Amino acid sequence: MLERIRIVLIGTSHPGNIGGTARAMHNMGLADLALVAPRCEPLTADTVSRASGADTLVHNARTVDNLEDAVGDCTLVVGASARSRTLPWPMITPRELGRRLPAELSSTQGRVALIFGREDSGLTNTELQRCHAHVHIPTNPDFSSLNLAAAVQVLAYECRLACLTETTDSAEPEAAPLATHEELEHYFAHLERCLIAIGFYDPAMPRQLMARLRRFTLRARPERMELNILRGILTATQRQAERHKDE
Repeated sequence: MLERIRIVLIGTSHPGNIGGTARAMHNMGLADLALVAPRCEPLTADTVSRASGADTLVHNARTVDNLEDAVGDCTLVVGASARSRTLPWPMITPRELGRRLPAELSSTQGRVALIFGREDSGLTNTELQRCHAHVHIPTNPDFSSLNLAAAVQVLAYECRLACLTETTDSAEPEAAPLATHEELEHYFAHLERCLIAIGFYDPAMPRQLMARLRRFTLRARPERMELNILRGILTATQRQAERHKDE
């Protein structure tokens, strides 16, 4: 289960935090690290020092330009953050995240990404809206700022605890594969094009329509087959709209 959990760091500005994250991951048996547009050189003497023997994870980490490239194959994407400032999103605790993992990873195609933002500003609202849910570590409200590696350590511990106590019956049939992040993003782009074509959505006056539809869909956790059905409906709707326009 642990090998299918990916830690994603966005815009990290200090190499020591990348090293500290690698150490926290290795402590808990996680090994899949992705770096999105780091604002520092990922592999330095400081990285190696803070990794304390776990720098192999940094050597093997993927460095990509954007979030989509880091989580495209994932079926559950969770952002480590407080609530979105503009639109409430499903919020879970680290312990709740751990409890969800056995079911989320019951399929061999299941893959989970845990997203951590910049040290100084965290995740943007756009990045948060790419997540199925947000996880918030209930820190002391009078001193809530956590070091990046410490935040990773908390969630990595909950992941390991869930793995150690996992009691899912292996004889149960494998769950139908969920839609991946990449497939969902293609669906949202298709949905927007269709809504514009039928006159339901005006990009000049968005009123958070697409954000709300995104939140609804991500909360539903559609299977790949279900998403294909929805895209088939959109395609048929577009054809009818074109036919009506011609007539």
